[in-house]
Amino acid sequence: MSIPFSVLDLAPVVSGATSGDALRNTLDLARSTEGLGFHRYWLAEHHTMPGIASSATSVLIGQVAAATSRIRVGSGGVMLPNHAPMVIAEQFGTLEALFPGRIDLGLGRAPGTDQATARALRRSPEALSVDDFPEQVIELRGYFAEDSTVTPAAGNEPPVWLLGSSGYSARLAGLLGLPFAFAHHFSAENTLPALALYRESFRPGTLDAPYSMIGVSVTAAESDERARELAAPQALAFLRLRQGRPGKLPTPEETAAHPYTPLERQMIDSRLADQVMGGPETVRRQMDALIEKTGVDEVMVTTQVFDHADRIRSYEILADLYDLKAAEPPAASGL
Repeated sequence: MSIPFSVLDLAPVVSGATSGDALRNTLDLARSTEGLGFHRYWLAEHHTMPGIASSATSVLIGQVAAATSRIRVGSGGVMLPNHAPMVIAEQFGTLEALFPGRIDLGLGRAPGTDQATARALRRSPEALSVDDFPEQVIELRGYFAEDSTVTPAAGNEPPVWLLGSSGYSARLAGLLGLPFAFAHHFSAENTLPALALYRESFRPGTLDAPYSMIGVSVTAAESDERARELAAPQALAFLRLRQGRPGKLPTPEETAAHPYTPLERQMIDSRLADQVMGGPETVRRQMDALIEKTGVDEVMVTTQVFDHADRIRSYEILADLYDLKAAEPPAASGL
């Protein structure tokens, strides 16, 4: 299966480390995955999360693009309800002008945070509804037009993607003829319905044909047992997030010592079941099955493990399995 593989990075802050450590690891991982043949490198916008340092997404995209030379760099995604569309157009127009042909603008419709933080980001008590998102997307894209007065956005539109974990953005991406990325890594049960809706809704626009990508949580190691050990801390971090106690990525020792209740153990097992995880043979088998089942054009991999060297090693194993250095770039225009 010869399709592009890409990287989704949340700049994880691990226990005992700082945001600065996480951001330096991001730059190192970007350089490493570029050398391994990964196609694009996206940063995710999250706010007030102690374990995620990628909140200033556009700033970090510029740093990653400057530290690399070939790999596409973008947002996975910018949560558009948190920002004035003109500001995003200025930011990404600047990035596209500095790094032409290497920037992606992935857009999400959810604030991705609590309501108090969303109000602080927008400096407005008025919350945007789901129905505002299409209008925001159209407004934003208008600022990139050649005759726009918004500099440097005018004439510097990067490829715009819509991101989603349900059917809403899937349908909108199809109707607008845009590429679509689905968050399989935290909404696996909705993956197939959303992709089907995207393809059924597609009308030629920016693209002549649908182009879909899924985000997948992957932990690859030398053996199945070792991979499960490496994946355990991020599963505990996710459990704590769901319990309203977000924190840094815990150590393996803290993870092993946690007194799991039966319900917590069930939630952990459910979380890990939706991931691609194991030694090389297991990862290849699981990934091939997922690609075949979904029919996607590209896979975006997120790997959250405690040790930075183990994270790089996971990407190395995946790159070797699919011979990414020899892979062709996507055929879709501009992607």
